[in-house]
Formats: sequence, structure tokens, C-alpha cells
Amino acid sequence: MNQTPDPSHVPEHDSVYDGLLVGDDSQWAFGTDFEDPLAGVDTTPPDGVDLHDLAVYCLMLADDALVMSQRLSQWCSNAPDLEEDIALANIALDLLGQARLLLARAAAADETIVPILPEGSPVPPEDALAYFRSDRDFRNVRMVEADNGDFAMTMARLLLFSTWRLALFERLATSRDQVLSAVAVKGVKEMTYHRDYAARWFLTLAQGTAESRRRLVDGLVATWPLQTELFTTHPVERSVAAAGVGVDPVSVMDEVDVLLNQVFSASGVDRPEVGPLAGVRGETGRDGLHTEAFSRLLAELQVVARAHPMGAW
Repeated sequence: MNQTPDPSHVPEHDSVYDGLLVGDDSQWAFGTDFEDPLAGVDTTPPDGVDLHDLAVYCLMLADDALVMSQRLSQWCSNAPDLEEDIALANIALDLLGQARLLLARAAAADETIVPILPEGSPVPPEDALAYFRSDRDFRNVRMVEADNGDFAMTMARLLLFSTWRLALFERLATSRDQVLSAVAVKGVKEMTYHRDYAARWFLTLAQGTAESRRRLVDGLVATWPLQTELFTTHPVERSVAAAGVGVDPVSVMDEVDVLLNQVFSASGVDRPEVGPLAGVRGETGRDGLHTEAFSRLLAELQVVARAHPMGAW
């Protein structure tokens, strides 16, 4: 028997989707106000820190996350099954969220690093940094920009990257900079999942078929030469670490080695014995020197924004 709905119990929305925005918005990645990602956070820099170094350090951490997020997002609709498709997309979104906050913090610390856009452009500073810098202005490590390869190679890279970044964030949680500390505290929870997800797949592939093991080992060997760069201290990293704001990456090397050795031992995979990928004239990703793969990735990442520099979305 059909009954006429009681008007007093019908939500007053123009669309059924409007109801999704009513009430607590904590389920959304950044809430529903996208104007200022650092709204309500004290962005006053701590005493004794060089503001340009602070900004560049934030760019380093942000660019690592942004570029890795872009690579992982390329697995959308291409992962082995729907569950992994969703898992990789969620990891990419976690990293994108970290990147947005860190880019905003970089711009707040030193606005001179933000690209100059046409007068009246509605593009916020964090988007300007993401979409309107040239490749030489990006400070990410080269590991995150390499082509994905197959699923096994992606898992090997994600294990190396997330184990290292988690160790950094655990120390960064005590940063004297309140923004970096807050980003790190939240990021520790996210990166713990990323690391454990990659480690479980590493074990699964290593102990699966001969083919899955071969692909995993090949992916690990291909990625390993880029690992040394993760623990090579850049002068900016040394400066912010001395100021109690950042982390010297060499300080986490032993911890990361222990954790990786545990995974290698459990999976029966030998630690790769391949040398590091050299820089050019001593410069690497932290200095703005990148691989050919990065140019193609950046073109894909920035094409829409560059075509519509006055756009807002």
C-alpha cells in the first residue's frame, strides 16, 4: 500500500546529493571549505629558522608526495583487481592531501617561491606551486618519478618509499614548526598503512608463483639504485634539522635498513647489490635535476591548469 510521505520528514534539499553536505563534514578529505587548507592553524614560523629554507624543505616533502600520488593514480582502472584499484587510489589521495598542506605551508613561509600568474587569477598558492612550476623547480627525489612498471615493481617502490617517509614523519611530529608537526602526526597514521600494505604485497608476491617472485625481484633491483638518494642530506635539510624544524634523512637510515631487512628475510628475497644512480655534476632530484620520465609526468599533471590559468575548479 502506497503512503504519502510526511512533508515534515522530507529533507529540504534541491537535490538528494545536497544532503551529503549537511552536518559534520569530517568525512571529507579537507572538509568542504577549500579556500585555505591551513585555516585555523598557527603558521607563525618558529624563531631561528631561515624562512626560505623552511619553504624549500616543505617543497621537498610536498613534491615527493605530489609526484608519488600522480604515479599511483595512474593505476586507477589498471590495478589487478577492484580492491587494489581502490587501495592504490586511497594511498594516492593520502599523499595528495599531504602535498596540498605542505605546499600551502611553503607558500606561507616564503611567498617569493610562488610562480607569478596573470593578474586576477583565482589559483591559490598551493595550486600555483603544483601546476605552474617548471621541472627544475621541483625538489622531489627521483624514486617517485620513475615509471610505474608492473604491479610488482610498484609494490617494491612503495615499500621503499613509505618505510623511509614514515620514519621521517615519526621524527617530524616533534618539529618546532606547528604546521609540519600537525601534518606529520596525521601522516604517520597514513604512512603506516601504506608501508604495511606494500609489505604484505611484497611477501605475497615473493612467496607466490615463480613469475610473481621474478617480477618482484626485478622491480626491487630496478628501484634500488634510487634508494641512496633518500638518505643523502641536502644543505637545506641540514639547515632545518639544526633549527629543530626538519629531519636529517641520514638519521633514519639505520632504522629503515632494519625494517627492510625484516621484510627481505621473511620473504626470502636477497638485499639487492646494485650501486646508486649517480647525479649529474653532483645534483639530484633535491637540486631540481630529474629523469626523462619526470618531464612526461609533469606534462600530464599540469596540462589542464596551464591551458586555463584563469580557471577555478
